[in-house]
Amino acid sequence: MKILILNGSPAGKDSITLYTMRYIQQHFPDHDYETLHVGQQIRKLEKDTAWREALAAAELIVFCYPVYTFLAPAQLHRFIELIRESGVDLGGKYATQLTTSKHFYDVTAHRYIQDICGDLGLRYVRGLSADMEDLRSRQGQQEALAFFRHVLWSMEQGFSEPVSVRPARAELKTASPAAEPLALEKKPDRIVIVTDSTHDGAGRLQAMVERLKNRLPCRVEVADIRDFPFAGGCLGCFHCAGDGRCVYRDGFDTWLRETIQSADALVYAYSIRDHSMGSRFKLFDDRQFCNGHRTVTMGRPVGYLVDGDLEAEPNLQTLMEARAEVGGNALAGIAVSGRDPDREIDQLAASLCYAVTEHWLPPKNFYGVGGLKIFRDLIWQMQGLMRADHRFYKQHGFYDFPQKKRGTMMAMYLVGGLMRNPKLRKKMGGKMTEGMTLPYRKVLEQDEKKDKEA
Repeated sequence: MKILILNGSPAGKDSITLYTMRYIQQHFPDHDYETLHVGQQIRKLEKDTAWREALAAAELIVFCYPVYTFLAPAQLHRFIELIRESGVDLGGKYATQLTTSKHFYDVTAHRYIQDICGDLGLRYVRGLSADMEDLRSRQGQQEALAFFRHVLWSMEQGFSEPVSVRPARAELKTASPAAEPLALEKKPDRIVIVTDSTHDGAGRLQAMVERLKNRLPCRVEVADIRDFPFAGGCLGCFHCAGDGRCVYRDGFDTWLRETIQSADALVYAYSIRDHSMGSRFKLFDDRQFCNGHRTVTMGRPVGYLVDGDLEAEPNLQTLMEARAEVGGNALAGIAVSGRDPDREIDQLAASLCYAVTEHWLPPKNFYGVGGLKIFRDLIWQMQGLMRADHRFYKQHGFYDFPQKKRGTMMAMYLVGGLMRNPKLRKKMGGKMTEGMTLPYRKVLEQDEKKDKEA
């Protein structure tokens, strides 16, 4: 069988992810393997179309990549755009994916590729999400082989994951730019709109940006990443680990910090493309690794202007909420051209101003708490390399382990011992939950007492 490996890592043959695929190849030698280093050679592949023959000949396509900022690296995004533009017929072929990460939003990355496979007519078999260290353990090696054995079995049986059923496409509307600034007493100083107008469908995204600019009663700057002279995508080289300076000398790290991250609030404006924000925006996201794993805009609200049918993109909705949660940003709102853009843009403008002036920041949900704990553990282990990250995490109290709540632990031992006594358990009956609410009743009573005293 002809198996084509699309290596999305910018490290090329030195990719950690690719080593897992190489391990699989050694144990399944009866197949014809070919590897395209799309992550490392994307500029070349934009000009040389020989890769089309490899795609056409493949019976199984393996998307092999490290997870970068919730999704695949920007270089792989760009190659997917090239596949679509080429018109190569992949209908009926099989596909799967193999990733390495620390399991930080590997689910959104995998769903992205699965949705792409559905668009291309590929028959998708569930992929493998491995930890970066897994191949070094016996268990990880066995899991890699079991994964590929399952892929081959699924192909023999003719099995694949069902294709997601998309709702009917919503009518996309153009926002009205004619609007007065909001009449507010408290106003932010400066808000930056980061946009990529490369794929602006019929000028809808620009119209949304213009309306938001007109509604915000403060200084608004638009940073169009289409115009920035990117030298390339993130290489994952860790050159920035020590001092935050990128290996590229295109000035992005300085521009990012001085122009964008210095704002009171940020709005990201993009058109949906290939179930994401498109390769250019993904390149912008990936290059922010010059900040390491530091949530440098923590406390500042964010919003989105989205041109497209967002209701048909649940994975993209999850991604935007998760980014805000992990970053410690209040998500002020998402205005979409597929719904009621004028009303939603006006609401976003008011919500951004409120969040800035009132310092509103809701507590994190699972997306934020779980995601941050993954990086907390990672940076603790890598503190010798990621020194800037380590200092940031210490300064902001992210290292909340071990949990030394000895009073709570002792109380739970005491209650547990009592509950193991059948006579006491019978006597207590349903009063256990009543006892558990005692500390909370105390809070209300103390609050009521303060109100009376005031």
